[in-house]
Amino acid sequence: MITAAHSLNPLRRALALALAGLLLGGCAIGPDYQRPEQSVPVQFKHAEGWSLASPADLGHRGRWWELYDDATLNELQQRLETSNQTLAQSVAQYRQAQALARGARASFFPSVGLSTGKTRSGQGGGDSTVRLADGSTVTSSGGGGVSKSYDANLGVNWEVDLWGKLRRQLESDTAGMEASAADLAAARLSLQSELAQNYLQLRVLDAQKRLLEETIAAYQRSLTLTQNQYRAGIVTKADVAQATTQLKTTQAQAIDLKYQRAQLENAIAVLIGVPPAEFSLAEVDSVPALPTIPTLLPSQLLERRPDVASAERQVMSANAQIGVAKSAYFPSLNLSAAGGYRSGSLSDWITTPNRFWSIGPEFAMTLFDGGLIRSQVAQAEASYDQTVAAYRQTVLDSFREAEDYMVQLDVLEEESGVQLEALEAAREALRLVTNQYKAGTLDFNSVVNNQATALNSERTVLTLAGSRLTTSVQLIAALGGGWDQAQLEQVDSDSEQLP
Repeated sequence: MITAAHSLNPLRRALALALAGLLLGGCAIGPDYQRPEQSVPVQFKHAEGWSLASPADLGHRGRWWELYDDATLNELQQRLETSNQTLAQSVAQYRQAQALARGARASFFPSVGLSTGKTRSGQGGGDSTVRLADGSTVTSSGGGGVSKSYDANLGVNWEVDLWGKLRRQLESDTAGMEASAADLAAARLSLQSELAQNYLQLRVLDAQKRLLEETIAAYQRSLTLTQNQYRAGIVTKADVAQATTQLKTTQAQAIDLKYQRAQLENAIAVLIGVPPAEFSLAEVDSVPALPTIPTLLPSQLLERRPDVASAERQVMSANAQIGVAKSAYFPSLNLSAAGGYRSGSLSDWITTPNRFWSIGPEFAMTLFDGGLIRSQVAQAEASYDQTVAAYRQTVLDSFREAEDYMVQLDVLEEESGVQLEALEAAREALRLVTNQYKAGTLDFNSVVNNQATALNSERTVLTLAGSRLTTSVQLIAALGGGWDQAQLEQVDSDSEQLP
């Protein structure tokens, strides 16, 4: 039997090796992460005329759709958060990344296993193995006796992180988890933006429908007037045909809006996770007003866009994987201990004379692999370069999107001003021509042409209003919506507290 004094020596040696490993592990193999260099302009090219966002503005963007001051839109956004199935997929992907990060943390701790078993064996002549009814096996060599062995074993194994391999893996998995959290935020923002755009376009269609209904009523009165004049012999039947054509064409346009509205309504239903047959939106008498949208500095954009944050976290993960690959050049240290009971008889199995134990360190190192480790390091470095390029491209795309939507809003505002002037002129021309027609100094063809011009101008004004609303949503999304990179710190903190 091994005495207690003898058993302490290997234990002490193992603890000393573990302590040395922890001290050596203070510096992990591989490069420490640094954000890739990226050219960032001082301000946007089209920032003139825009006000810079203040902290209060940024705080309000936490629920950025509230800028449109529409209770129905607010309710739909809440339903999207709880019921959208695309978002549910992204949430599940994020949970997978969380679990992977927790698994990386678990590798820092020893693993403990317990096993029990029964073995039947024999010796002698020819080899034969028989599986018994109780599930155990008997191995015998013709004519030899059969022996039984009962084992109960408790084992502990711990890989000491000498070269920082485990820490680099944890860095990689944590960065991957944060990238997944940013991807989730980007997916959420994209869906919120899509919902807001569909809803605002639907309200613009409602306004166009009201315009067409008012116009149809006016054209109906014009047709009645023309028919009366025709019966009185004042105008020709051609005028009646023109008035009828104009009325029916406008009615057809109004019917076409039903299909467009139904498409938007169905798209909204899917976004909030309900079948289109179970969802409808009542018409309202107004279109949400265009909100004031303060902009950010380009440098701030890097902290506000979840897709940029995700791309950078991918770079961090790839950088850590270089250290993981390089650690294969160095030996690994495993500390293991095992103890238990072994007996040939079940009756005295768990007794002091039948106990056993073992403890000791194990160094392992690859001496020759034909260049496998070198190739794995090269792969990790190439992967890092790829993620750096992807990050820089994502940053450039974010700048472009913000610039595009800012200039688009400016152009649409200018265009809307000119179009409103054209509408006022068209209304005045229609008023004058209608009076002249009633007085008999102009033919009905002049009235029809001016009515068509006025209607087209009215619809163009509404179309531009819809385009400005849609572009405003796109700009808010391009500026990061209500997201901020500081949220990733909370993501990491919450993950550390998970069991």
